[in-house]
Amino acid sequence: MRARRASSFGAESETYDEHRPDYPITAVRWALEPVVDRTGPEVLDLGAGTGKLTGVVLAAGVRVRAVEPDAAMRATLRQRYPEVPTLVGTAESIPLPDDSVDAVVVGQALHWFNLSLAFPEIARVLRPGGVVAALWNANDISIEWVAELDRISRTRVSFEHRPEHELPAHPLFRPFERNGFPHSHRRTVESLTATIGTHSHTLVISAAERTEVLERIRSFLRGRPETGTGEFEMPLRTKVIRAVVN
Repeated sequence: MRARRASSFGAESETYDEHRPDYPITAVRWALEPVVDRTGPEVLDLGAGTGKLTGVVLAAGVRVRAVEPDAAMRATLRQRYPEVPTLVGTAESIPLPDDSVDAVVVGQALHWFNLSLAFPEIARVLRPGGVVAALWNANDISIEWVAELDRISRTRVSFEHRPEHELPAHPLFRPFERNGFPHSHRRTVESLTATIGTHSHTLVISAAERTEVLERIRSFLRGRPETGTGEFEMPLRTKVIRAVVN
């Protein structure tokens, strides 16, 4: 099921690109802080998807290349950012030479990697003192209605991946650090329902269950004063972990 979920996004690449949020530039700057003093640092967006993180790295004024295994996601990324070199590859087999980038960033994807294989590959392509950073956008469940939305959005294949609860560790990297940044996503009832419809736990279930779940979400949002009429800000929290290669 994890493998099915990890590979479920390509069929919905255009919807994913339209409805998934980007990342706050403050989070990206913190992720890249260990290499900010380098002249012209180069960044790899690993598991780049349609380029949601790629665009923010570009906005931070940093050169970036992308690696993405899914053909449909790559095609959307290339269409959106034709200036970004985009390669076929995975976290476990990165198509770059040794010591070729200053930073590797991962948006909404580290939990899909086989870390026993991915971390040595990431360390291999990083230059000495380079940094790996992973970012996740998550609903801000400190807010009551958001927590309730989170609960009713779950399906029978949902699972938790809370990066703030346990930091990874690997002998090739110094200890991971973590940080969090406020974020939001301007949505309507329909567009937020569509956003949740791009989550893997809603993509791999049966058509009947998917219809039921999305209608439950839609009905909930229509009935809330915070979301029931017009546009609103969906409260998010962007969680970041980073570590410098030894």
